[in-house]
Amino acid sequence: MGRPFDLEAEVRDLAARRDIHDALCRYMRGQDRLLPELHRSAFHDDAYVDCGLMRGTADEFVAFAQGFLADLISSQHIIGQTHIAVDGDRASGEVYFFAFHRVIENGEMRDLLIAGRYIDEYACRDGDWRILKRYEVVDWARNDPATDGFLAANPQVPVGQRGAADFSVTRAWPV
Repeated sequence: MGRPFDLEAEVRDLAARRDIHDALCRYMRGQDRLLPELHRSAFHDDAYVDCGLMRGTADEFVAFAQGFLADLISSQHIIGQTHIAVDGDRASGEVYFFAFHRVIENGEMRDLLIAGRYIDEYACRDGDWRILKRYEVVDWARNDPATDGFLAANPQVPVGQRGAADFSVTRAWPV
């Protein structure tokens, strides 16, 4: 027969996975909306990040990423399948991601697409799950000419903005 069911342990595990997923979402949203405080809130103070282009503390990484992304026209990072293994107040994870970046190269708008994985270690401190270590692995990338004539042909379609101007922040509902 299987192991006995421990409801309390099951609830702790599910709550940990929920809270880790919330940290992952804050990370992605903070990047795309250029909200550095939100981006930074995904990490513990002593976190370490290695994304290949830079290695360092959470503060160094957030400053680097916010600066890098601010130079782009737009970006969107999407979380794919996620595997999280919780062990008490520690957890490890592998998070698939897909990232879109609208860039300008030699005066031409281009779409830089990157897919990869975050290999993470998480810790719960004072009931707060955050990233403790992050290593970014790129599985593939493409750099193609931009092809979004749909937006030019449909100017009434709302387009995402950076920072406080985005609808997700303003919630300026039409009357």
